[in-house]
Order: sequence, then C-alpha cells, then structure tokens
Amino acid sequence: MTDFELVTAADVRLMQGLAQRVTATRPDLVNSDASFGELAWNWGQGHASHGASWPRRLWFSGGDLVAWGWVRLPHRVVRSDGSAQDVAGAYLAYQVHPDHAGLVDEVIDWYDGIASGLERTVLPSASDAFGLKRWAAYGYETDPASLGDSGSWIQLNERDLTDLEQPVLPAGFRFRTADEAGPEAAVQAHLDAWAPSAYTAEAYQDVRRTAPYRGDLHILVEAPDGTMASSTIMWLDEANKTAEFEPVGTHPDYRRRGLARAMLLHGMHLARAAGAAHMTVACLGAPGHPSARELYYGVGFRELTRDAPLIKTATATKATTTITTKSKTAG
Repeated sequence: MTDFELVTAADVRLMQGLAQRVTATRPDLVNSDASFGELAWNWGQGHASHGASWPRRLWFSGGDLVAWGWVRLPHRVVRSDGSAQDVAGAYLAYQVHPDHAGLVDEVIDWYDGIASGLERTVLPSASDAFGLKRWAAYGYETDPASLGDSGSWIQLNERDLTDLEQPVLPAGFRFRTADEAGPEAAVQAHLDAWAPSAYTAEAYQDVRRTAPYRGDLHILVEAPDGTMASSTIMWLDEANKTAEFEPVGTHPDYRRRGLARAMLLHGMHLARAAGAAHMTVACLGAPGHPSARELYYGVGFRELTRDAPLIKTATATKATTTITTKSKTAG
C-alpha cells in the first residue's frame, strides 16, 4: 500500500474548506458524506473506535486542497447493547473540485490500490456525469443492494430560512442545548434515538473538538420526566451562510408527538439568528424509507441531489486497456 496516512482533525478541516468552495459554486456536486457538517460528524463519532482503519490521501494545487480520498477499511463495530458487526468490505468517501475533475482518475487508482482484494463501494453524486463515467471505466457498477424500495442511497434536501413557522412543543416539553444539558445527557439522547449504537462519551468528545461544533447549536428536547427525547446537531458554514442538520433522532418512546418537527423548526430559527440563510439535511431516499423524508418535506425541505451508489467486487479487475488517460492537475 502507498500513501497510507490516517485521517486527522487537521485533514478534516482542509476537507471542509474544499466542501465550502464546492458548495459556493456547485452544491449539487458535494458528495453526501463530503459536506461541511457530515465530515465533522463522521470523523468525530468514529475516530476513537475506527480511526486506525482510515487511510487518506490529499491532492493540492497552488496550495489549495482540490481533491481527497478517505477509505474505511474492514473493521468491527461494537454497539451499546454488546452486539458486534464485522464490516468486511472497503468504502470510499471522496471529493474532487469541479475545476480539477480529472483528478478523479487518481482518486480511483489510489482507492483500488489501498483496497485491493476487497469489495469496494463508493457514493458519488448523481449530478457528477463526468465522475460517473470515470468510475464506470474502472469497473464500478450500480450497487444492486441500493436498488428497490429498501435501497440505502441518500438524498440531500435543502430550503431557505425565510417564512419559518414557529415551533410548538407538547405541554411539559422544553428545548435545551448541549451546553445547558451537559455531555452525559447529549450522549444518552443519541444512544436512545439510535439504539443499539456505537456512539460513546469518547466519540462525543471528538465531535466537540471538530472545528465547527457549537454546543449552542446542538439542540435537545427534554421530556417532563427529564429524558432527552429528541436531539440534533447543526453545523454552521459561515462562509456560505448555510447550516446542516446531522444527525437527527428521537427516542422511540416519544415518536409521533411532533417533537422532531418542533426541534427542526426551533433549530432553523437558531441557525438564522446565527447568520444562516439556507439549511440542508440528508435522509434515505428510497421509497421504502419515507418517515424521515416526510418529516423534512413537512418543514419545507426539498431534494437538492442524491447519491449514485457504486460497487466493485473483490474479483473484478480494472479494465486498464479501455481507460482513456485523462490530463491530471498537478497535485
């Protein structure tokens, strides 16, 4: 393997800078796991447990990061209920600036080298026509597991922050921030909403030390008995005046009471007060996963873009004889 350096917090900040530059001109080309907020969340919540299996490579031009790749190699996920899952394949998160689109070939070459012998998956944006052609040239095909009603592809939704409704909570419930409620409550709220979960207090400490995290934009809904019944984190991109919800979850005992709806509306008011004019949130897009999509549509979000899930089996070989060499930006 070459270029086997692991993803650091400093790398994530550079990646976020690229996300901001792409968002400013072609937001539809920001991959679902390469957005400003998703990068912070993914690194923070997984670094302590899985960071040793996260090789990365960065490409620069004129001192600016213009492309990156971040591989998740096989690892074991241990959840809060004691269960465990072995992840056997490799997954790539990546982003290429549209002005340096030809670098996608170098990203693919690097990924195929790092993950040689493994099943490989990747989630380019469905709007990236050039990138999709290059992935196909290297033998990547639409992932059959992503097709149909139960597919796992992600869609990104957006709305502006004008004409916001006022949030309404049921009697006895109230909004809190993570700054007010404290780390233990914030972690428990996530564990309750996503049980069984691999989230830990150590993971939350890493989330908190990512550059854009703000405890006053980490919102919880407290039930009358003191349970943190719902929670979300908002990630504010000040350069683009946009904010992102990630994650959003509600305790199963408190669902269908309008808590998440009220929390999202309250969060958007806070984001607007913090300087945002635009909001995004991701959800599963397949027809068999309507609940989150309907929640977000119900508070004014609409689809901006979606994933195009691709896979390359462990036995597939790169069709080097059919690949047209593209000119590449110096890295």
